[in-house]
Amino acid sequence: MISKLKKWTVQLMTGANVATVVVMLLLGYSDRIHPADHPLVSTLGMAFPILLVINMAFLLFWLIFKWTRAWVPVVGFILAYVPISIYMPINVSQSPPEGALKLVSYNVCSYGGNYKYEQGFEKVRDYLVDEQADIVCLQEDNDTWRRYCFLQYEDKGLAYNDTVVLCHDSQRFNCLGIHTRFPIIRREQIQYSTASNNGSVAWWLQVDKDTVVVVNNHFESCHLNQEDREQYRQLLKGEMARDSVRAESQLLMVKLAEANAKRSQQIEAVCEYVDQYIGTYPVIVCGDFNDNPISFSCHMMAKRLQDCFVETGRGIGLSYNQKAFSFRIDHIFCSSDITPYQCYVDSKMDASDHFPMVCWLKIGVK
Repeated sequence: MISKLKKWTVQLMTGANVATVVVMLLLGYSDRIHPADHPLVSTLGMAFPILLVINMAFLLFWLIFKWTRAWVPVVGFILAYVPISIYMPINVSQSPPEGALKLVSYNVCSYGGNYKYEQGFEKVRDYLVDEQADIVCLQEDNDTWRRYCFLQYEDKGLAYNDTVVLCHDSQRFNCLGIHTRFPIIRREQIQYSTASNNGSVAWWLQVDKDTVVVVNNHFESCHLNQEDREQYRQLLKGEMARDSVRAESQLLMVKLAEANAKRSQQIEAVCEYVDQYIGTYPVIVCGDFNDNPISFSCHMMAKRLQDCFVETGRGIGLSYNQKAFSFRIDHIFCSSDITPYQCYVDSKMDASDHFPMVCWLKIGVK
């Protein structure tokens, strides 16, 4: 009787593990699904890390109780190598060579994302000056007039500054900004019909003898209010009443799906713009994508450009720092005629609801 029970348990757990692997693969490769065609399905990549953890738990279970079945989760990890390497890459650190440019991309949340600092702008400004970056791309750079404070730091390399207002009305004010030591040749705002308070701007910089196209983006957010966020946290903790779980889950998924569908149109517009110049000019695309690494947005951009964090970063790299919503939603991409080095998320700088993303870029392949 006991032997039959053990056999039945092993079969049951094996079936559950196989099902976990199948779902993990479906979620890991869900970034190939166009949000306009399947908006709900395209959001499921957010759950990929949960399936990774479950599969790891199965691996530990088999190693303890029946090691001969450990091949099931191992095969799952092998088949999911591509999405795993995108979600949490492991790269050997390489020091940036002489002449590499330092880029910082940072959603500053109107300089008030973390209210433990009374002087949010000054905190961000001092950080950026101390970083001695060559190019700084800011999202939600709302205090437009204050950008001129950077002019007093010309000796630190931030002599050229520009800000584009994306929206300005009684309820919304959002801008994209660039601060750099390189002359700005021109700028172009990339048009897409789904923009509300979002946008994408391309700045053309004269970098020594090269003309570099830098595209700064703030794509569609999920528009989750404080109540939505609190309910999401309760869902994760299992603190929500059972009769409320389904309704709140559906509402949350609808909001995520709608934002995903809008974002897909925005990323396609930027991809079309970038396609015009790849191979002619070095191209850098960065900003707040409001999308996790296993997403249609990142997949579309990675088909054209190198994902700098995937190529040179290590670990998960959580750039959005709100509890229960920790994801890498800020990204840096570059064309193949640029070599990236040491892309990382600077989690020590907590003056916003995002952490800055930093990367060194050397124009020219290795």
